[in-house]
Amino acid sequence: MKIMEVEGGRTLEGTIRVSGAKNATVALIPAAILTDEEATICNVPEITDTEALCDILRLLNVKVNRASESVVINPQDMVNLEITEEYSNKLRASYYFMGALLGKYKKAVMYFPGGCSIGARPIDLHLKGFEALGAKITTEKNKYIVEAKELHGANIYLDIASVGATINIMLAAVKAKGQTIIENAAKEPEIVNVATFLNNMGAKIVGAGTSTIKIEGVEKLHKCFHEVIPDRIETGTYIIIAALCGKNLRIDNMIPEHVDSLLSKLEEMGANMEVGADYVIISKKDTPYKSTDVKTAVYPGFPTDLQQPFTVLLTQAEGKSKITETIYENRFMHIPYLKKLGADIVLKNQTATLTGPSELKGCEVVATDLRAGAAMVVAGLFASGKTTITNVEHILRGYEQIIEKLTEVGAKISLKEI
Repeated sequence: MKIMEVEGGRTLEGTIRVSGAKNATVALIPAAILTDEEATICNVPEITDTEALCDILRLLNVKVNRASESVVINPQDMVNLEITEEYSNKLRASYYFMGALLGKYKKAVMYFPGGCSIGARPIDLHLKGFEALGAKITTEKNKYIVEAKELHGANIYLDIASVGATINIMLAAVKAKGQTIIENAAKEPEIVNVATFLNNMGAKIVGAGTSTIKIEGVEKLHKCFHEVIPDRIETGTYIIIAALCGKNLRIDNMIPEHVDSLLSKLEEMGANMEVGADYVIISKKDTPYKSTDVKTAVYPGFPTDLQQPFTVLLTQAEGKSKITETIYENRFMHIPYLKKLGADIVLKNQTATLTGPSELKGCEVVATDLRAGAAMVVAGLFASGKTTITNVEHILRGYEQIIEKLTEVGAKISLKEI
C-alpha cells in the first residue's frame, strides 16, 4: 500500500506546468480505434487511468507505443473482443470503448465500468443514445452487449447534459448513416477536444461546445496527429494551492477561460493574482480571504471536480461560506477528514457551511476518491505539521507527477510504500 506524507506550512514559489487533460485523454484513447490507420496523441499525461486504457487497447490487439508525452495508436490488426471485468473495473472511462466499438464494429461487449464512488453515475443516457442510433442492448448481470445490424442517424435529447453520454454518442454516431443531432449536449472543453480529434480524422461534427451537436456520418476515418488540451481541474487544484501557500507561484500551460468560474470566485474572495494568456501567478494573502458561497454546475459553471479542493480554501475565509453540490451526492466524503484536520464545517443535505478562518493541523487522513484526495493534498500543504494520506492510488489516477511538481516549487511531500 502507498501513502503520501506532506509536511505543511511551507511557502511554494516557482512554476508548475499543467499536464494534458485527464478527462479528454480518457476519451481520446478509445476514440483512436475508430480509424484503421495510425493516430498520434500528444500531451498525454502519465497517470494510471491512461495506462489502464492502453491495457484495454493491447487486449484488443491494438499496437500502442508511448514516446515522451505522446501515444501512438495503431488499430490495423485490432480484434473486437469482450472487455472483461478486470479491465473495465479499473476506471469509469472504460465505457468510452462502448461507443467506439459500436461505431466501428456495430457491436461492443463489456462490463459495467469502475471509478470513484462519488454517487450514482448510471449509464442510462449512453444506452438510450445507442438505442436511438439503432442498437439493441442486452444485459447479463453487470455485462452489457450492445449491437446493431446498422447504425443510423437520430435526434437525441439528453435529459441531463452528461459529458460521458455526449462523448459516447459522438463516438457511436461518427460512422452511422445520416445525421445525428444531440440536444442538451454537455459543453465542456474536453468535448470540443474530442470532436476536434474526430474531425481531424475525417469526421463531420459541428456545434461541439454548444448545447446542440450535429454529426454527419462518414464511412471511413484516416490517420491524424492531435494535442490534448491542458487539464483545467489540475490547473484549478494548483491555483487553489497557490492561493493558500504560494509566493508568486506561477501556474503555466493553462487556458484561463476554462477556469473562469474559479478565477471569478478567487477575485471575489480578494486573491492576489495576475492572469496572463496562458498562466496565472498567485500569492497567498496575509489576511483572511472574504467568505463566499459556491454552487457546482455543469460547464461553464463551477466544476464539481474542484468543489473538494476549493472547500479547503474556504476554511481560510473570514466568517461563513457555503458550498452546495448539485452534481454528485457523495462528493462530500472529504468533509470528515477536513474536520479532523481542524476545520469548522457543518454538513446538511448537499450543502457544507464553513466558518473560518480555521487552524488546520496535520494528521492521518484518507483519499476517498480522486478529488477528495486532491483536497487532502491541498489541506496537508497548508496545515501545520505532518499529514499522512492513505488510499493515494486515487490521487495518482488523475494528477501526473504531482509529487515531483510540488517538490520542485518547495513542498516537502513524498510517496512511501508500507
